[in-house]
Amino acid sequence: MSKVIKNKKKKASGNGSEKKLERFGLIHPHSAGIDVGSMLMVVSYTDQQGTIHTREFDSFTQSLYLLAERLQQEGVEKVAMEATGPYWQALYSILESYGMEMVVVNPSHYRNVAAQKTDINDAQWLHQLLAHGLLRESHIAPELNRELRGYLHERDIYKKQKSDTLNRIQKALTQMNVKVQHLISDIEGVAGMKLLRAISSGKNDPEELLRLINIKIMKASREDLLSSLKGDYQQQYTNILSKTLKTYDFLKEQMQAYETYIEGTLVKMLAYDLTPIAKKKGLVRKNQYSINLKDYLHAIFGIDLTEVEGLDEIGLLTILAVTGTNMKKWPTAGHFTSWLNLSPRPKISGGKIIGYEKRMTNNPATQAFRLAANSLWQSKGPMGQQYRKLAATKGKAKAIKAVARKLAVIFYNLVLKKEAYDPTRIQPDIEKQTARKIARLQKEAAKLGLTIQKAA
Repeated sequence: MSKVIKNKKKKASGNGSEKKLERFGLIHPHSAGIDVGSMLMVVSYTDQQGTIHTREFDSFTQSLYLLAERLQQEGVEKVAMEATGPYWQALYSILESYGMEMVVVNPSHYRNVAAQKTDINDAQWLHQLLAHGLLRESHIAPELNRELRGYLHERDIYKKQKSDTLNRIQKALTQMNVKVQHLISDIEGVAGMKLLRAISSGKNDPEELLRLINIKIMKASREDLLSSLKGDYQQQYTNILSKTLKTYDFLKEQMQAYETYIEGTLVKMLAYDLTPIAKKKGLVRKNQYSINLKDYLHAIFGIDLTEVEGLDEIGLLTILAVTGTNMKKWPTAGHFTSWLNLSPRPKISGGKIIGYEKRMTNNPATQAFRLAANSLWQSKGPMGQQYRKLAATKGKAKAIKAVARKLAVIFYNLVLKKEAYDPTRIQPDIEKQTARKIARLQKEAAKLGLTIQKAA
């Protein structure tokens, strides 16, 4: 039995839709396509008379400006390029400064013509697809958000290197047979760092070392602490510890320097807002930010998103750097979650779902939403309840993805509509849940020939 496919009106005898075959129109007549390489840029563009030209430019900065001037002189308004490593970024910034609309294309979203693959063919194919409106544009955040993302990435690198350095410090203590790192919960804390710096300076008397810290706040006894500080203090291990501590201090300084850059970028985002952001109060823990992220994010987004279960300042800062604040780039919340790779992608064959497509993504915003979902495993709120329910029935992996998608939908709607978070809107209906449980139990009892009645 055949089915007629139609788009606008459904007939009584069919389940599909119908429409007339449309010809491909020229949507962007003043456009260009660029094949981006490490040392060569091949551009195909349409001039003001409608003639297509293909030119080659090297990738030196002066040549990139010449390329931009050529396209501007020919009236090119929209340019497509392939996202090839980091090589496209410099050209993107230059063309953007010339007022052109940029389209960055994921290489997996288009295929070359059935011919020999060359740089010229790639540029011409990109140009042709763009002119007919057949390319799907990748999301590129505004310049300030890209600047913020770069600083966050570099700070995260130093944070990971600092973690590796701490492991090397603990290895040096183990080689000395010093066990104090097993008795102090945080060797990176005030007491731990005092002991490390004293040992690296040549002090090895347990009594003298113990007098440097306040043992009253320690959980371990004085005797255990004394025993843990008795070790084999060889000069080589002391030297290694001293140099490794210098590396640790350098990495912390770099993290702090990038925090200064991050705060400067956040201030630029608030250029229109004259309200000063207060300094952060309280003790700053080891990997936390020393700047008042909560107030900055509140002012930039226009709402306090930290009220949403699972979303914290660091995760929101990462999301801001990737997505920006303009949610209108995605027509619906479904488009937003699909871009984040948090929506299911069913594979349909023969009218039946035969499985789901699995896709990998390195999107930092996706990782931030997934980490937020994973942090809800012991939350007492409605999102935490949903996570535990899904984890028990579907497994942890599916629960993380489902809850991350829900968090992304909440984020999208709150930022788009500038509405305050209302947890009662996602609170589960207890009466409906109870009614479903009763109906399920009655159905199971009926299969066994039993009847369930309410107690008097």
